[in-house]
Amino acid sequence: MAKSQQTFNKTEKEKKRLKKREEKRKKMEARKAKAKESDKKGIQFAYVDYNGNLTDTPPDPSLRVEIDVEDIAISVPKTLAEDIEEVDPVHKGTVSFFDSSKGFGFIIDAEDQEKYFTHVSGLIDEIAENDKVSFELEQGMKGLNAVKVTLQK
Repeated sequence: MAKSQQTFNKTEKEKKRLKKREEKRKKMEARKAKAKESDKKGIQFAYVDYNGNLTDTPPDPSLRVEIDVEDIAISVPKTLAEDIEEVDPVHKGTVSFFDSSKGFGFIIDAEDQEKYFTHVSGLIDEIAENDKVSFELEQGMKGLNAVKVTLQK
């Protein structure tokens, strides 16, 4: 005689599914009964007043304001040439640490005292600790890196 294909786990899942379906049916019947008792007919409306708030009363037509379609702007305002600020990409600073055997070091910016990583591949001149240098910043893997590092005279 063959063994039943219905396992205990399958029967439990089936019971849960049927129970969930029955609960859903009961909730639906309760909502229908509540709707009949409340005697409200039709759909309840929500109106938007002139400030954009939801209200249950219709807006007053005398407060209605006409707006021309041309006055509506759906874009970012254009930046004018005089609004663009000129930024010098060259920073000045002091070498706080440089290990020539490993090929990396750190430069402290003279303006904001931020410390920037530099690598030997970003050097133009040979540098050592406490040298005054000028450099540019470039986004690296872990933050801004100093590149095009040159000695200041």
